[in-house]
Amino acid sequence: MRLCSVLIMAALVIAPASISAQKKVPYWSSINAGKARMRTGPGQQFPASWMYQRAGLPVKVLATYPNWRKIEDPDGTQGWMQANLLSDKRTAIVRDDVRPMREKPNADARIVWRAEPGVVGKISDCANGWCKFDVTGRLGYIEAAHIWGAN
Repeated sequence: MRLCSVLIMAALVIAPASISAQKKVPYWSSINAGKARMRTGPGQQFPASWMYQRAGLPVKVLATYPNWRKIEDPDGTQGWMQANLLSDKRTAIVRDDVRPMREKPNADARIVWRAEPGVVGKISDCANGWCKFDVTGRLGYIEAAHIWGAN
């Protein structure tokens, strides 16, 4: 009976990576850890090529290999990361210039916030070229073309 409980717990721990492995690539994800290494291949024996220190940073998953994901970051850098360092939470990063966040998904709507380049926020309700953008509780709509992580 005790062994059965251990096996069930192990299955629960492994399940999130397995579910993500079944997604059709490419798909959007975000870094879930405060420190996460990108590696040159899918295994800890491969050298680290980059150390990310920004939880929430959006990434695009390009390929899967059991517990590893080949990702691309907002700068176009590609490499491999352990699946447990990634989250299914959708985030995006503001590109190029200060961008208006509007009250409604419309270019004529009132500006409620302005987001600087490099600001990361949660995204949802993406439709018709706009996404709801949440930057630590500051909500507004931003044009999808002005963020990386939506298209």
